[in-house]
Amino acid sequence: MTVPEDPALIRFLEADGTFAPTPAAERYRTAVDALSDADLETFYRDMAVIRAFDVQATNLQRQGQLALWPPSYGQEAAQVGSARAARPQDHIFPSYREHVVTKIRGVDPIDIIRVMRGLTHGGWDPTDPKNGNTHIYTLVLGSQTLHATGFGMGLVFDDRCGTGDPDRDEAVIVYYGDGASSQGDVHEAMVFAASYQTPEVFFLQNNQWAISVPVSTQSRSPLYKRGEGYGMPSALIDGNDVLASWAVTRAALDEARAGRGPQAIEAMTYRLGAHTTSDDPTKYRPSSEEEAWRRRDPLARMKAFLLARGASESFFADVDAEADALADDIRTRTNALGGLERDDMFAHVYSEPHPLMDEQRQWLAGYEASFEGGAS
Repeated sequence: MTVPEDPALIRFLEADGTFAPTPAAERYRTAVDALSDADLETFYRDMAVIRAFDVQATNLQRQGQLALWPPSYGQEAAQVGSARAARPQDHIFPSYREHVVTKIRGVDPIDIIRVMRGLTHGGWDPTDPKNGNTHIYTLVLGSQTLHATGFGMGLVFDDRCGTGDPDRDEAVIVYYGDGASSQGDVHEAMVFAASYQTPEVFFLQNNQWAISVPVSTQSRSPLYKRGEGYGMPSALIDGNDVLASWAVTRAALDEARAGRGPQAIEAMTYRLGAHTTSDDPTKYRPSSEEEAWRRRDPLARMKAFLLARGASESFFADVDAEADALADDIRTRTNALGGLERDDMFAHVYSEPHPLMDEQRQWLAGYEASFEGGAS
C-alpha cells in the first residue's frame, strides 16, 4: 500500500531530476528561478566533494585510523541547501554528521577527523573567523539545541536581530535528527525559543532511523508538527532536494533574523550509511527500503537536473577530480596525525592546576613503569 504524500511537502526536483514543484513549493518559486547556473553547480559540487570525503573517512575508520565515524551519505542535499542559505553573520550549531555544513562555513575537514580520532574534544575554535561562526560538534544527543537557543536568547538581549538591517542582524540554525527530536533537551529548547522569540531555525534531518528505532515508533504524527505545537511556523521539505532545502531555509532564516521568532523545518531524507561505523543497519533495516531510497539519491537527482539544463561533461569531470583530491589529501593528513602523549589526557580537565590530576598522572606513570622490568 502506498502512503499518500503529505500535501505540505515542499519539493522542486523529482527523483529523476525533473523540475516539478509541488503546490506547497510555489511560494518559493521566484527565489529558486533566480538561482544562476553557477549557484546550482556549486550545490552539486558541495554534495559530490563531501561524499568522497565521507567515503574516505569511513574507510579510514575501518582501517583503524579513527575510533568512530558518523556517515552523512544520503543526507547531502539537506545539509548543502541549508548551509548555503545562511549568511556569514549567522551562527551554526551542528550535531555530529554535518560534515559539509562545517566545510562550507570554512572548517578544515581534517578538524572533524581529529575529533573522531580522539585527538581533541572540540576540533576547531568557533570564535576563529575562518570557521564561519560554526560551533563544535556535539555528540550528546540534542544538547546542541539548548546551546543554540541560549545563544539565540543572547542575540535578542543584545539587539543583534530584528533591527531591520539585513547586513547586521544575526540568526542561528541548529541541526538535529529524528532520534534527537525525542529528547527532552530539544523540547526544552523549543519552549525557551518560543518564549523568548529567538532568531533561530530548528533544522530536523529526518533520516528515518534513530539508530535501530524507526521514526514510525518515535512519533505517530509528522515531526514538523511538533514545531507547530510550540507556535513556530514549520515546513516539511524533501530533504533529498537541494533546491527545496536552500529556498525554505533561506526564507526561514530571513524571518528569524528579522525578529519574527523561531522557525522549524523537517527535511525528509534517508541515512544510506550506518548510524555510525559501530552500527550494522542490516540487522534492523530491510534492504528493499534502502534500495527504494537509493533511487532518490540527492546527487543523482541534481546531476540529472543539471544535465537537462546543459551542464557540460567537463564540469562533472572537474568535480570528480576535486572530490578525489580532497579524499587523497584527507588520507595523507590523517596518516600523519599520530597520537597523543600519555600526559595529554590530564591537560585542561580543570581550568587551573589541580592536585587530583597530579596524583593521577603520577599513578599512571608508576603503573606503566611497573611493566618495564617484566614479570618478577
